[in-house]
Amino acid sequence: MIFIQDTFWMSQAIDEARFSGLENEVPVGAIVVLNEKIIGRGHNQCVRDSDPTAHAEIVAIRNACKAVNNYRLSNATLYVTLEPCVMCAGALVAARVSRVVFGAYDYKTGAAGSTCNLLESPMLNHQCTLVGGVSHDTCGDLLRKFFEQKR
Repeated sequence: MIFIQDTFWMSQAIDEARFSGLENEVPVGAIVVLNEKIIGRGHNQCVRDSDPTAHAEIVAIRNACKAVNNYRLSNATLYVTLEPCVMCAGALVAARVSRVVFGAYDYKTGAAGSTCNLLESPMLNHQCTLVGGVSHDTCGDLLRKFFEQKR
């Protein structure tokens, strides 16, 4: 279920995605919200850090865990501009994030419903509530423009 505040928080994730684009990274941004407060922010840093795990979601989760001094993010919501991949979905489950809200669908590698759905899988020890397509036009446009400039 999409809530009114989802669009507001997604706009914060979109701001993070714009930082990625400015740094010549794929423009994906994420934030973690707990009790109506941002506790973690992240944007893609794979190229900058020479780190294939430095996706926006992972960076935001790491920052949020440090902020609350806990490796669990129960009752937190992660907002991300692109559907999480398998790696990020696994990290979200491991961190026990309660809710995941994403913008654009990723029909090639998305693990929140497009190619598979790890976040709601009954085979895992935790399931996240999942909401997709929030501000999808804006999120998708950031990605399209980035890749058009690359060609």
